[in-house]
Amino acid sequence: MNNLKSFLNQKEKLNRTDTIMPVLFIGHGNPMNAIEKNEYTTAWSSIANNIRQPQAILCISAHWQTRGTQVTAMPKPKTIHDFSGFPPELFNIAYQAPGSPELAEETKKIIHKTNVKLDFSWGLDHGCWSILLPMFPNANIPVFQLSLDYSKSPQYHYELAQELQALRKRGVLIMGSGNIVHNLGMVQWSEKAYDWAIEFDEIIKKLIIDFNHSDIINYKALGKSAQLAIPTNEHFLPLLYTLALQRKNESVSFFAEKTTMGSISMRSLKIS
Repeated sequence: MNNLKSFLNQKEKLNRTDTIMPVLFIGHGNPMNAIEKNEYTTAWSSIANNIRQPQAILCISAHWQTRGTQVTAMPKPKTIHDFSGFPPELFNIAYQAPGSPELAEETKKIIHKTNVKLDFSWGLDHGCWSILLPMFPNANIPVFQLSLDYSKSPQYHYELAQELQALRKRGVLIMGSGNIVHNLGMVQWSEKAYDWAIEFDEIIKKLIIDFNHSDIINYKALGKSAQLAIPTNEHFLPLLYTLALQRKNESVSFFAEKTTMGSISMRSLKIS
């Protein structure tokens, strides 16, 4: 009886339509941000503390690319340490948030652009848990991930993302996790940034402010700085998932606005 009551209460919460959750894009950068207290993690934590607590979190991470679109549907997603060369303490982290099989099923139903497959093997990659640990350290909010189909165009991803809008009315915090500027081949271990990296980050900021999503989708036409900033687009695509959910009456606020390590933009944003 108690289990039934709990299920009905959860279902009622998920069906609420009185408040629409904001949408976030987090520039996640170095995995060490998961265990370091710095200007980025402080900004992430502040944002988390100033929004309504989500019923669940849907993360679109740069680090889960698949052929086709998949959504994690396991009740207990594992913590994936998809990196190398970092201290043991980073590999010892287990972000033990529950999953949400019910919302995974719902996500599969509301996406009509493609046949979404339910995944039971992935878990939470570092593009997801490394930002959630500073933001929601108690790991008590259900988390599930949506993959990036590496065979599809930016326009395709933007259009698919628009179909996720209904989840915002169900208390789901949708988060894109990547970086506007991400060129690992040109990283330098200092806080200085290349001129072209700063230039491209500012170009994208202005386009976001102007609600010019078309030019952002067609970023390859933005000149040489775009080519350097986005040698491969898996870190840029999560930004499109966030922007695609912006309604005309919603504003954008920026935080963690810094381009560092030569070629990494940590710019993050909230749409509400």
